Amino acid sequence: MLGYGLEVRRMKFSNFLFPSSLTAADDGRIIDETLQEARLTDTLGFDTIWLAEHHFDGIVAYVDPVAFAAALAVATSHCRIGFAVAQMALHHPIRLAEQVALIDHISKGRLIVGLGRGTAYNIYDYQGYGIDHTTAQAQFEEAEAIMFEAWKGEAFEHHGRFFDLKLPELRPAVFTKPHPYVIRAAATEHGMMEIARRGNPFMMNVQSNAVTAQRMVLYRDTLRSIGLDDATISARMDECWVWRNVYVAETDAEAERIAVPAFIAMHEHRVAMRNRIYAEQKASILPMPPAGTAPPAHQSVEHALVYGSPATVAEKLAPLKATGVGGLIMQFRLGPMNYEQTAASLTLFNDKVIPAL
Repeated sequence: MLGYGLEVRRMKFSNFLFPSSLTAADDGRIIDETLQEARLTDTLGFDTIWLAEHHFDGIVAYVDPVAFAAALAVATSHCRIGFAVAQMALHHPIRLAEQVALIDHISKGRLIVGLGRGTAYNIYDYQGYGIDHTTAQAQFEEAEAIMFEAWKGEAFEHHGRFFDLKLPELRPAVFTKPHPYVIRAAATEHGMMEIARRGNPFMMNVQSNAVTAQRMVLYRDTLRSIGLDDATISARMDECWVWRNVYVAETDAEAERIAVPAFIAMHEHRVAMRNRIYAEQKASILPMPPAGTAPPAHQSVEHALVYGSPATVAEKLAPLKATGVGGLIMQFRLGPMNYEQTAASLTLFNDKVIPAL
């Protein structure tokens, strides 16, 4: 191993299955197509398939990443399967610990347990489960600690703020020892710093390239400040992931024609229920932005969408590789885009963009 930043490193490429379904009548078809997309991703040899969790609005057609991960554990053979993320406020920790242990066995250790407190945007996710969103972070911290304890396979009791538990033993025992791989998501710099101070890797949501680079520098410096050596820092950075929306076509013009309208429609769908609930209840997690406010990075075509010919996409993604981050979480199916367009983009990325990177 050479000094940090000098070793030859292969970036990891993944597919984030985040399929929207505009109406309930579309749900079954979109779910079937998402399984088909997962099988293609596995056949092409991508490193990981990521799954999201959103409820009641069709933003994610399959809704539940845990149940869908079990299906993918059977439908695929090679890709790792990750949550990006399971909303911990909506899950009982013992039930989730059991489910994870089961999928860990079915997948033979391919599961990545990506965890987060819960959505920072959609209050109706919490309302539908009868959960107070203001306690979500505290509940997340307690639940995660319970799962780690349960995976030890021993009897234990827990008497906390949210859970009062007594169990003799968790079954099935986990396949991956001492427990399945766990990683946290961080939507903010503050959240990233909290993870870095523990010496752990993290998943970053969509940010501009400048913010992504800045956070990776800050992450590396924080790891060094807690006493980690260069080899360990390099290994931790290699476990970190950043998210972008990606569309590849034969030409830049064709990619723009398909990807840009699909990306815009996708975000219009994502905010529609949020706006409706606010109009009905005047309830939201974050303050609603005033009319005319510039969109955040994750809604911006400039910062969140990487599209073009294979050469153009490789050029646009090169700065992310330069940050030292280990992997790209890429959403290929955008909003109303059909399966055939998605499959073509995914295949072009595999055949022509990955070799260029």
